[in-house]
Amino acid sequence: MAAAASYSIQPTSRIVNQPQPKSALNSRSLSFASQFQTFSLNVALLLISLSIFRVDRCVQLHPQKASALVRAEMSSEVDVSLSPRVNSVKLSKTVAITDQATALVQAGVPVIRLAAGEPDFNTPIPIAEAGINAIREGFTRYTPNAGTLELRTAICHKLKEENGISYTPDQILVSNGAKQSILQAVLAVIIPALFWVSYPEMARLAGANPVILPTSISENFLLDPKVLESSLTEKSRLLILCSPSNPTGSVYPRKLLEQIAEIVAKHPRLLVMSDEIYEHIIYAPATHTCFASLPGMWDRTLTVNGFSKAFAMSGWRLGYLAGPKNFVSACGKIQSQSTSGASSISQKAAVAALGLGYAGGEAVADMVKAFRERRDVLVKSFGELDGVKISEPQGAFYLFLDFSSYYGSEVDGFSVINGSEALCRYLLDKAQGALVPGDAFGDDTCIRISYAESLSTLQEAVERIKSALVALKPAVAV
Repeated sequence: MAAAASYSIQPTSRIVNQPQPKSALNSRSLSFASQFQTFSLNVALLLISLSIFRVDRCVQLHPQKASALVRAEMSSEVDVSLSPRVNSVKLSKTVAITDQATALVQAGVPVIRLAAGEPDFNTPIPIAEAGINAIREGFTRYTPNAGTLELRTAICHKLKEENGISYTPDQILVSNGAKQSILQAVLAVIIPALFWVSYPEMARLAGANPVILPTSISENFLLDPKVLESSLTEKSRLLILCSPSNPTGSVYPRKLLEQIAEIVAKHPRLLVMSDEIYEHIIYAPATHTCFASLPGMWDRTLTVNGFSKAFAMSGWRLGYLAGPKNFVSACGKIQSQSTSGASSISQKAAVAALGLGYAGGEAVADMVKAFRERRDVLVKSFGELDGVKISEPQGAFYLFLDFSSYYGSEVDGFSVINGSEALCRYLLDKAQGALVPGDAFGDDTCIRISYAESLSTLQEAVERIKSALVALKPAVAV
């Protein structure tokens, strides 16, 4: 197991904008524009002169060679090489499989898509209407980079009332989805398996070394504090936790989080990024604990949340980061140089979402009730299959099932089922069901099934999968 790479945020100087007379600004702008135009013209002339010089020089030496040189330069291949950092990043398998399934559906193949982590419900009407009204009222311009004060204030209220943690608006950064919030916060990383598919790739993109800690289905895929403690080094910078979890639906109980917090407290450089995007999609008796609310963890935690899952707002692209001001400001600096502020329309809709009531009110409660019913049906159905191991999810809307007993099977017209990716390819071909291989999340023994589909669709998918598995006899005794 590799050690985590050293990666830290460097302090930056503050830039204070001093007010200046309007006339001074105008004259400066005009002067700069004139200088820039002159500079651009001179550069253009210089480039033209150099080109003419090179050709003229060749013509003087040998006209035919000069002509050949010009043609060769005009037809030279473009350098298509990419940076090593980008080359180290893998394509998201969930995105790839979802795109493939969509293409098959568009071609007329009746594929059931159970790969994407997206609620099948429509955005609640009060939220949608707030977005529509924002358009009608002309609220369609840039917002502050960190998000509107109205939304950041509403987020602070939500965090105080629902999670028991206090923030001020300048400690909140609203982004284009929780994924962006996470990417901007990733430094050097330690990640418990099983992990969301994007965590390790974001770490690599940041130039960090992701360290994956093993978990097991027998322990409901929850991180063992002893494993964490033995894996930390002086270079460890960021621990990522996700509860409820994608892909497993596991929920960290408060007692376990407290044990993890005690370990974190022993390492001054270690921060925790707590991905809580599924906090409201949770099934009693399980309860959600915000990591930042634990004793001594407020100033060590970057809390990530958003609106895509609980409020069925995946297409609105809105998430947020809450944490100590210095870290949030550093993330805001990155955002200011990349995407800038999130959609003004989405931010108005988000304010309405947070106004639905505690934990999303009745609208979210109804969705959670439907998700639970679907979970119960799938757990019962897949539990009837020989050789399938199940960890019953306590939150989110995923099943992470161990199908490894079917590995090693051979089917006519298909290669050996030698892992989760081969099994998913087989099920897409034979059952026309799009699932995500577990190796994308750090465990090749499992596959992920999203139950963010109607109950009737899920029941049909189960029957297709069962029929396809008839040809695969469990190869390993369980």
